[in-house]
Amino acid sequence: MDQSPFARRLSDGVFGYVQPDGSWWINNCGFVSAGDHTVVIDTCSTERRTRALLETAASTGGAPVTTVVNTHHHGDHTNGNYLAAGATIVGHRKTREVMVATGINTYENAFTGSDWGHLELRPPEVVFDDRLTVHAGDVRLELIHPGHAAHTTNDVLVWLPERRVLFVGDLIFNGGSPFALMGSPAGWRKALDLVRELEPETIVPGHGPVCGPEAIDVVDGYLGFLQKLASHGKAAGLTPLEAAREADLGPYEALSEQERLPANLHRAYAELDGLEWGAPIDLGAAIADMVTFNGAPIRCFS
Repeated sequence: MDQSPFARRLSDGVFGYVQPDGSWWINNCGFVSAGDHTVVIDTCSTERRTRALLETAASTGGAPVTTVVNTHHHGDHTNGNYLAAGATIVGHRKTREVMVATGINTYENAFTGSDWGHLELRPPEVVFDDRLTVHAGDVRLELIHPGHAAHTTNDVLVWLPERRVLFVGDLIFNGGSPFALMGSPAGWRKALDLVRELEPETIVPGHGPVCGPEAIDVVDGYLGFLQKLASHGKAAGLTPLEAAREADLGPYEALSEQERLPANLHRAYAELDGLEWGAPIDLGAAIADMVTFNGAPIRCFS
């Protein structure tokens, strides 16, 4: 039996790996023990955290990790891929493309405090475009790309239909502010409709505690609020940073990582300008506004 405080049994052989407190660079993962092998869902941002994840996954079922599925390209979900020696990395085609193009990004001017350890780039070796099925013993994992940008351009849902368990990646932040800078608020809301259609009973979010479908409406509501705030701010001639500083967050005041708001507004403004969902924008300017809004480089605990 696993002794890791981060591992939670969700169903027979299915575990969520929930890392508190779910803030910047501290993600959730998961694994499915198939008896003779183990499938892991996402790795972690740092060497230390990924080693702990892989040790827990292998020891819980007593079987080696043979497959790692990435839910998107962000480093908190992929930096540790290289440590899964002997395993095959699976992800969306665009996950591989973005990782190869950009390498490992730690954004040292924006974030402080992370203990990265030694990192090596390892993008997915097996890629897909729309859907792919992975079997872990008698557990079927349906890998689903929503077909458009959402949190990123390359989000992957890991759906276990017979268990009604969904590893949703960063399409849900449970308790934290959603982060749409590299995706699309409009596309994200459409992707949440797909999540609803699956009718999951248990959701492992990309960050925050395991939850049920009630978390979907919170993220959707925030994104709707973001779109309205962008429309108002743009019409008033405000920059994204100015609009963020004037914003009344209302029911979203309690969400952590509020410094994401100006970056989210950069993306929402771009969509109001007619930019396609997920199209490139100036990430540097958006991240700089986050740091300005925060008043200092953003403290991390990874």
